[in-house]
Amino acid sequence: MKHPLTFLTVTIWGLTFVSTKVLITHGLTPTWIFITRFAIAYVCILTLSHKKLWSDSLKDELYMAAMGLTGGSMYFIAENTALELTYASNVSLIICAAPVLAMILGAVIYKDRIRLKAVLGSLIALCGVTAVILNGSMNLGLNPAGDLLTLLAALMWAAYSLLLKRMNSRYPNLFITRKVFFYGCLSALPMSAFGPAPQIPSADSLMSVAMNLLFLGVLASFLCYILWTSEVKVLEPEKASNYIYFNPLVTIIASSVILGEPITLWMLAGGLAIVGGVYLTAR
Repeated sequence: MKHPLTFLTVTIWGLTFVSTKVLITHGLTPTWIFITRFAIAYVCILTLSHKKLWSDSLKDELYMAAMGLTGGSMYFIAENTALELTYASNVSLIICAAPVLAMILGAVIYKDRIRLKAVLGSLIALCGVTAVILNGSMNLGLNPAGDLLTLLAALMWAAYSLLLKRMNSRYPNLFITRKVFFYGCLSALPMSAFGPAPQIPSADSLMSVAMNLLFLGVLASFLCYILWTSEVKVLEPEKASNYIYFNPLVTIIASSVILGEPITLWMLAGGLAIVGGVYLTAR
């Protein structure tokens, strides 16, 4: 694997679909799952980055706020809400539109040249994702509201990746990540006023809720955002985003291990296509 940290990041992120679904079944709301997750991550990163408080200019600070919105509150609340409305398989499939959207936005905003190899690799990986998710069935169980919310989340992540490209050359990884956590939480607090209050977990589910929140906050947010910011400096945002194609593959493997769901030939064939497509794009 040419970029193991990127692969590790998306592997952990692939597990978050299962973890978030568990929290929703225990009565937590999409907005409060996100706020708690990023609040934990923010406390963690403050131990490493606390000397420099503000960006070098108001313009850069506004860019940081935009990153907190696109890569934080808007992305996760849209995705978490979609998990309430539609199947997790639909969510993980549509999220994989992010790399294609990142390529299109990069071409429009930064005038990036779209390489034929990148397009071909993205299409191969997307076909693999489709094979993994559909698993030989054409019964998608579509929910328009949930699927449109997921598409919005994919667009937000593509925008975040391009904003990150702009800020990465000017600020340290830890500073950028801390700002994303801060503005993510700050922008989500007003949104929480418009939704239902989270239910208090029962004594039996308290340990499960705590462990899943710690996983989302410490590993999937604190650690993975630092790794992702670092890897985007090495890779172009479009190349790094293509590793998101691994998400549904990891989700299905985790579901097999945790929930005892079978792994079929369709999943194996799709997995090979995902690996091949990402390899072709990242070369």
